[in-house]
Amino acid sequence: MTKRTLALSLLGLYGTAVFAVPAPVTDVTSGSNGQRLDEIERLLKTRTEAQHRQQEQLDVVQNEVNELRGAIEVQNYQLEKILERQRELYLEIDKRIESVMANPPAQTQYTAPTSVTPVNEPMVEMSGNESEAYDRAVNLILKDKLYDQAIPEFQTFLQRFPNSSYVPNAKYWLGQLLFNKQDWAGAGDQFQALVSNYPDSSKRADALLKLGITEMERSNIARAKQLWEQVITEFPNSSSAKLAAKRIANL
Repeated sequence: MTKRTLALSLLGLYGTAVFAVPAPVTDVTSGSNGQRLDEIERLLKTRTEAQHRQQEQLDVVQNEVNELRGAIEVQNYQLEKILERQRELYLEIDKRIESVMANPPAQTQYTAPTSVTPVNEPMVEMSGNESEAYDRAVNLILKDKLYDQAIPEFQTFLQRFPNSSYVPNAKYWLGQLLFNKQDWAGAGDQFQALVSNYPDSSKRADALLKLGITEMERSNIARAKQLWEQVITEFPNSSSAKLAAKRIANL
């Protein structure tokens, strides 16, 4: 009787703890006491094994969720680093390309005969000065992160070298700096000058997009939409076009 009492007590305890595990339909009231005890023990074992299997499955699922969450966090961090590096490389490549485009003509003229050298030397010196001035302004953004100080540097550059090949990029970066300070009128003037006077600039798509934003901020909705549609028409596969389409959709 002691064994039977113990088995019945265990059945009561396990029966309240195990959930969602269907038990086989068995009549434990018939047969001898030994048979009933054996059947009760079998039921307890079945329920316990089912509960263990469920717990193991839950543990596996939880581990997979934790691994996925960790992988997503790592990927987000790596993506942010890649984007940051791309922005830095973009600025650096832009500066180098403009420098290469500006320097060869000056070097060719500098190798002219001695009698012509006095005429050409000021041009070589001017080219070096404008390259240094442009580099100094860009480095305030790229390396030093001194955005407020970069504004007068670009303004001075544009005044000193109005015919420089760096002018389109200088106008773009000056516009971007003013844009970040929410000087919508000042930023709009720079972007508009770039769009109107330098149609072949590599910054044209982004300048059109941001010119539209400055117009929107000044409540010129129709003009903003027109500029964003122009971005989509001229640069349909660009990231600027995708951003312009989102802007239009949100109007």
